[in-house]
Amino acid sequence: MNKMKTRKSIMKRLKITSKGKMLRRHQLGVGHLKSNKSKSALNRQKKTSEFFKGEAKNLRKLIGL
Repeated sequence: MNKMKTRKSIMKRLKITSKGKMLRRHQLGVGHLKSNKSKSALNRQKKTSEFFKGEAKNLRKLIGL
């Protein structure tokens, strides 16, 4: 049976912690039209957040974990 290849496009978009949690960046375009967005909204988008359990399960299959 062939080796399963890692989806590189997915690996660029997430980070896996030492405990196995999958972290993601937020979606709000922080670098575009910033004057219309509140300071708190921009700061919120800088933080990373964890994937939901269902999403994380599907992503683990795609990246071969």
